Amino acid sequence: MIRAGLLLAAGASHRFGADDKLLASLRDKPLIAYAAQAMRDTALDQRLAVIANPALVPHLEGFKVLRIVPGTQSDSLRAGLAALRRPDRLLIALADMPFIDSRHLDRILDATTDDCPAASRDGGRPMPPACFPSSWLDRLGRLTGDRGAGQLIRDLPAGALVSVPGCLVDIDTPDDLANQEGAA
Repeated sequence: MIRAGLLLAAGASHRFGADDKLLASLRDKPLIAYAAQAMRDTALDQRLAVIANPALVPHLEGFKVLRIVPGTQSDSLRAGLAALRRPDRLLIALADMPFIDSRHLDRILDATTDDCPAASRDGGRPMPPACFPSSWLDRLGRLTGDRGAGQLIRDLPAGALVSVPGCLVDIDTPDDLANQEGAA
């Protein structure tokens, strides 16, 4: 079974301001370092990071890196799908979610079946990280817009949702980052 990880890190970060939020420091490390390490610590056969900013490359050891023009989440997703050998499982994570660890990623992989994806949940709606079986990859490739795979995981059965209370925080603004620094 081929298990691939796709780290989406090519967003424009408009709400963060002029700086690339993935290079912003959180607890003395760049934000991207957290998601990249979680994927490195997960048993995957392939790791691909889709980026827009070449300054992220030094933080992506162990990843094949694909650079694209900043666009929507579905643009990054389609570019990543095109660059990977067709895996049996595709684990998708967002680079701006620093509190996801490899244990959670492993649980998502384990909850995925040949017919049904698995996703994360923090008491509410399903969200990334998520994992898709090869039978769903064509659906992923047809997505458009900035919502990514959300529309494909919103109606998953309860058994396909892995709860991680408090860990599904994403950093979109400088205030989000400051709030997490203060929570340390």
